[in-house]
Amino acid sequence: MLSLQNVDSFYGQIQALRGINLHVDAGEIVAMVGANGAGKSTTLMTICGEPRARRGRVVFDGKDITRVPTFQIIRSGLSHSPEGRRIFARMSVLENLQIGAVAGDPSRFNNDLGFVFDLFPILGERRQQRGGTLSGGEQQMLSIARALMSRPRLLLLDEPSLGLAPMLVKQIFDVIGQINKDRGVTILLVEQNVHQSLRLAHRGYVLANGEIILHGPGDELLANPDVRNAYLEGGT
Repeated sequence: MLSLQNVDSFYGQIQALRGINLHVDAGEIVAMVGANGAGKSTTLMTICGEPRARRGRVVFDGKDITRVPTFQIIRSGLSHSPEGRRIFARMSVLENLQIGAVAGDPSRFNNDLGFVFDLFPILGERRQQRGGTLSGGEQQMLSIARALMSRPRLLLLDEPSLGLAPMLVKQIFDVIGQINKDRGVTILLVEQNVHQSLRLAHRGYVLANGEIILHGPGDELLANPDVRNAYLEGGT
């Protein structure tokens, strides 16, 4: 469904990604893990066209989208829940979800609204409340729900558990698994919570300094001594 082929990405003259090669097959959950500054978020943003890949190709559903405008990428069946939530704080929960549905099918809006309210009942209860008055966990739920309103075939999730209490982290990961299993949404997940994300993922990639240094099935990466030392046992 998605492949990055020898992708280099830059911020001005600073190179952020170096020769990234990865693929995501339909129906998978694929995790990207690594330390801060490894290039995980930049990979997701490059897929969406901001920043543009300076070299290499981004291919989605068999089509080269490397130079395609971001709004067309979203309309092609890809959606992004960015790091830091980035909801519209002065708009209500419902208005945020309406914005997420702009790229979707208007005739399915009520069904999609019911689906995200089933996933996150608290959003249904607070549909008229301003997004900025929600708790951090509720804002993260809203960010994911907004991304789902366009009925994506591929969902990019950037640090969905960041800053959340352990109980909410478990809830968010349970919902990610449910979205994949029940709705058939393919997911590319960026996470610093290495243990949770690799347990959930079918496959994973480990990034460091803008490069992929390891990849494989999630359970194999969890058992890898280098991964355990660097990310699970207090190493560097």
